[in-house]
Amino acid sequence: MEEDAPTLPLPEAFLQFLEANDLDPSIYTAIDSTPRFIRLKPGFDACVEEVEKEVKCKLEKVQWLQGFYSLPPHVQIAGSRAYQEGKIYGIDASSGAAVMALNVSPGDHVLDLCAAPGAKLCMILDLLGDLGSVTGVDVARHRLAACRTMLQKYALGDRCRLFVADGTTFSVIPVGSRSDCKPFESGLEEKDDVFKEWTSRRPWKERRKANRSGIPQSLSKSQPPELIYYGRHSGVIGLAKGELYKTVSDVEMGSHGYDKVLVDAECTHDGSVKHIQKFKNWGWGTFQRRVLDAERTDNLHVLQLNLLRNGFRLLKVGGSLVYSTCSLTLTQNEDVVEHFLKENVNAELAEIDGARNWPCKSGGIPKTWRFDPLTSQTSGLFVAKFTKIAI
Repeated sequence: MEEDAPTLPLPEAFLQFLEANDLDPSIYTAIDSTPRFIRLKPGFDACVEEVEKEVKCKLEKVQWLQGFYSLPPHVQIAGSRAYQEGKIYGIDASSGAAVMALNVSPGDHVLDLCAAPGAKLCMILDLLGDLGSVTGVDVARHRLAACRTMLQKYALGDRCRLFVADGTTFSVIPVGSRSDCKPFESGLEEKDDVFKEWTSRRPWKERRKANRSGIPQSLSKSQPPELIYYGRHSGVIGLAKGELYKTVSDVEMGSHGYDKVLVDAECTHDGSVKHIQKFKNWGWGTFQRRVLDAERTDNLHVLQLNLLRNGFRLLKVGGSLVYSTCSLTLTQNEDVVEHFLKENVNAELAEIDGARNWPCKSGGIPKTWRFDPLTSQTSGLFVAKFTKIAI
């Protein structure tokens, strides 16, 4: 390294990781200057001045992304009244772009297959309005419980249901898709019971049983989905428990699947500004294990491909699926897309409306896009959009 080159606050192992993946280390010189972003809930435009007074700085409107504002990275919003009252929430602009790529319309049935930590789920519900439904899925119970807390805080859960489930095998179809589907043989007790209005309070016997058995934080592929939340207009209330878990064949899914699917897949998070910054406190040894381990990277590629496969299986013909990761590596992005396209003749990459106005670069495959801290002044993100065609 030349003497006059900037010193990067990154360990040598990470620099080697970047070199192996043909990534420019200068991307990370913008880590400390990348702004943070908030989204203003629709109907609360008047809150901008209020937030500015509380945080003592100017909010800059993001011209290319409706409802988004940027502010200096050091500014904290958690103490502001607007945040505490659920009028604003933090979400990176690149993540907002991935949601916008879905083109969510009122009446859509939307699946967020990797829903935690929940900001994109909230934005989808914001865009959905008063028609349709959103199904959020995550394999980690505690992370999905945090999503549930967000929905309640921001009063966005009315049309949402949340399942703890493995996203590579999840098969619950949208509410009201078909009345003659086969019940899912999940072994649920009292499967003919009807769902009443959701409450956070569980019966004493159920809580005692859970405490004795010790509920695992993540569900395996063999375990049935666990419904941990459903809103009043999510389509669940009034259903028999067996009816909720109806199944259809892959062919029938073309007519009775979801209109829109988001697969924001688990990844190494090497493009996430905030994630990288955390390791300054956690220690770079932890970073080595969680991000750079070769076996973990290989396993992630398989997981990402399986999540994409299942998300696409659950999509109806004519529907749209957005695949995204906050990694900047080819292995977790373009390689996954190319592999998936080769094995799915009914999948086509689609143009993303408005993407050419985004402050980002084209991906390694036409119609795909890449955000990074240096180019975009956002966290890093890869975005690709698929359409399911009839064959």
